[in-house]
Amino acid sequence: MQQSTNEFLYELIYSTIKATGLNTMLEEDHTGVNMSYNFITNVVSFDAKRLVKAAGELSSIPFDQYVKTITLHELGHAIDRPALDASLTRTLDYFDMRDQYSNKEIFNNPDLLGMIIEEHQMNIAFEETAWANAEILNQKLQFIDQNSFEMIKKHSLSTYIRNYEEDLAAYKQLLEQTELQPA
Repeated sequence: MQQSTNEFLYELIYSTIKATGLNTMLEEDHTGVNMSYNFITNVVSFDAKRLVKAAGELSSIPFDQYVKTITLHELGHAIDRPALDASLTRTLDYFDMRDQYSNKEIFNNPDLLGMIIEEHQMNIAFEETAWANAEILNQKLQFIDQNSFEMIKKHSLSTYIRNYEEDLAAYKQLLEQTELQPA
């Protein structure tokens, strides 16, 4: 059963990529992320188990339309590849910072937590651009109606926004505490 689901997903995603005319590779992985785009290797990857679970979170959307829409979103990142490439140096700064400091240290240091906020803002901008590009692709291909597209987009962005808002609240609280401390 699992193998047939994986093969079905591979074919559905591959046919969606092919329909766009974009030259992007496809790989299955087991990262726990439903789909992602690696701009360094120009590969869209999917985790079949997580993708099925994520699609189930929006049960009002037909499964194949959900998968096609998320695929268009990942291809929206591929279209934005030059901007992603340009962000590589700063992205590595974020990874290095996370390797050097514990979460406790990060969330107790306004400069480090500020970097996390900056990273969130950058990621949200990339997500919004990918969704804008996906919408253009969908308008050409007519894979999914606009209302369903918007529901999937909103659902997808909500995790990024929620994490940003949680960290931003912690950042603001840390700044207030820092300002109240005597010099």
